[in-house]
Amino acid sequence: MERLWRESNIKMEKKDKRKILNPYNKMDGHYCFACSDKNPFGLKLEFYEEGEELVCKWLPKKEFMGFENILHGGIQTTLIDEIGAWCVQIKHKTSGVTVKLENRFKRAVYCDKGAITLRAKIAKVLRNIVYVHVILLDADDIECSEAELQFFTVQQKVAKEKFHYPDYNSFFESNA
Repeated sequence: MERLWRESNIKMEKKDKRKILNPYNKMDGHYCFACSDKNPFGLKLEFYEEGEELVCKWLPKKEFMGFENILHGGIQTTLIDEIGAWCVQIKHKTSGVTVKLENRFKRAVYCDKGAITLRAKIAKVLRNIVYVHVILLDADDIECSEAELQFFTVQQKVAKEKFHYPDYNSFFESNA
């Protein structure tokens, strides 16, 4: 699976990359630990769309260590869960909640080596369950974690009413 993932990424052209805006940051009370720019203790994640994938580059800080110089597994899992949720919002165009997350930690992620990369893509959709595959790569582009997530999703109308799902175009800069 890892080899196929990497081969598909090699074919990706840079022009396919576009920044995803966080429209929730405009809402009062949005302090998401993972993605809010208002939370002083948060991760402040930013995402990009590259073809079928969502991508996040993030620089680990010593405040998020478990053992000395190793990124805490709970923080890794938070990163994986968050990019999975954003993948559902952007690629499936609705909101959902995580119902299952299986993560395999393969290697330690060191906090002093540079930015890590997360890559997420929808693996399959069965009714209202969206399956998302996520990998976490260290600064040397070595896979350190691989996860399979399941999200229970709702119709876009319900997502707008209950989860504040915005107009889809508000996730991207206007070309006007």
